[in-house]
Amino acid sequence: MVTAKSLGLPYLSAYLDSLGTNFTHGANFATYASTIRLPTSIIPAGTYSPIYLDVEYSEFVQFKFRSQVLRKKGGIYAYLLPKGYYFPKALYTFDIGQNDLAEGFLGNMTIEEVSASIPDIVNNFSINVKNIYNLGARSFWIHNTGPIGCLPLILATFLSAQRDSYGCAKPYNDVAQYFNHKLKEAIVQLRKDLPLAAITYVDIYSVKYSLYSKPKEYGFELPLIACCGYGGIYNYSSSIDCGTTITVDGSQIFVGSCERPSVRVNWDGIHYTEAANKFVFNKISNGAFSDPPIPLKMACHKI
Repeated sequence: MVTAKSLGLPYLSAYLDSLGTNFTHGANFATYASTIRLPTSIIPAGTYSPIYLDVEYSEFVQFKFRSQVLRKKGGIYAYLLPKGYYFPKALYTFDIGQNDLAEGFLGNMTIEEVSASIPDIVNNFSINVKNIYNLGARSFWIHNTGPIGCLPLILATFLSAQRDSYGCAKPYNDVAQYFNHKLKEAIVQLRKDLPLAAITYVDIYSVKYSLYSKPKEYGFELPLIACCGYGGIYNYSSSIDCGTTITVDGSQIFVGSCERPSVRVNWDGIHYTEAANKFVFNKISNGAFSDPPIPLKMACHKI
């Protein structure tokens, strides 16, 4: 949302919310709890989205083809759907991978087992980027993954895990950094394999970690504690969702927001607050954390 706003565009509409939706400025294929690989624990019985990256790619294929078929009908179809030449000029953004790590950690895999799965996860990601490139995409803005070991979800679940000097679970952050290392290696190879592509690697990890290492410097507080939650030192319980009503000692309690979400880092134990997301975007949009170091508005230009 912040990205679209910075470019003077409306928020991107979800592909799955397609009735009467205007897609001329882009489409959002993301879903809650999506992964790169097919997850083993799938909503509704499980935890993760059935719409993982391969499915999102298939949706994009359908969107690209069907939007042009419908545009030829004219009228409202031509008004709501993108022109064919928009696709090679578009910026394709990716922020995915953290849920693949979380699924492993929360599915009783060891740190070593999750680490061992990372090359295959990253390879699946690369395959999808190549497939999208083969459909004409040329500009990619790819985020690495954040410090998963700082999330209340991980901290509350793995209370005995080694903490770093800022209270984050170090072994889990080490795995995230390994993922980022392999992702950056993959992007170096993708630049060789896809010579016409402009691929920007964005170091989201460093920016997000600064919210935990020096929150006061940026106007934040209690970075390890969920704003909307209930239970324990991290105000988080996997069995109590933000926005629900629970019964405690015979009294009903609504699990709602903290008093000042504008100075908090984490919203519900997993996701960042709007304030934190704005902070992250402002830090990365000028290219200071990008490879190559170019601002977002130049990401569609091959350097």
